[in-house]
Amino acid sequence: MLRLLVRMSVLLAALVMTMGTVSVVSAPEAHAYNWTRTLRQGDSGADVRELQIRVAGYAAASASRTALAIDGDFGPATQGAVRRFQAAYGLGIDGVVGPATQSRLNWLEASDGSTRHFNFSEFHSKDGSAFNNGRVGASTVRENVRRLMYKLEAVRKKSGDRPITINSGFRSVSHNAAVGGASNSQHMYGIAADIVISGRSVSQTIGYSQSSGFSGIIRYNTFTHVDSRAEYSYGSRSWYWAV
Repeated sequence: MLRLLVRMSVLLAALVMTMGTVSVVSAPEAHAYNWTRTLRQGDSGADVRELQIRVAGYAAASASRTALAIDGDFGPATQGAVRRFQAAYGLGIDGVVGPATQSRLNWLEASDGSTRHFNFSEFHSKDGSAFNNGRVGASTVRENVRRLMYKLEAVRKKSGDRPITINSGFRSVSHNAAVGGASNSQHMYGIAADIVISGRSVSQTIGYSQSSGFSGIIRYNTFTHVDSRAEYSYGSRSWYWAV
């Protein structure tokens, strides 16, 4: 009997320790960009550059071959994109990036640097290469994909917050060849995606994309190809809308 009581005491102590350990574990705190000032037209710097990445999908009010330059200078084009972002999210439309707008920008950011509605893994090369073995290094691909995600967040918002499926994101050189991709496919740089919007047609998807700063838009029967080819030195530097 005494031995049984001792064993029960040991088990109870272990259980208490385990529960205590579990109780102090907390979810990792979500990362948020540290905006240190209110941003407005005339400002410049790394924070303006980050802002431009996040509002690049609001480059135009309607179909327009317009892309927002990611140059760190807060000019009229950036102000316009900010105003359209503010309108989309029901914020005060003043083109000034204060606490309310910064909070909404950070709401779109996930803890790993991806965005609220997209994961990096969705854009991995389907041959198991992740972001490796493309035309540029893996870290460059990852950053390119991050920028692409913010444009796609804008497309998603314009579609009425309909989920977007990524049929194809980044492709390694070998995977691109295996699927018959173009020899200089934008997929190999992480600046392209083939997308389907739930409940929306290809024509509707094209319409949303045409105001979202995409310089490459190609219509396919069941999906839409979008890319940012004109913004990168390894892109074509020209616009191509086959819609």
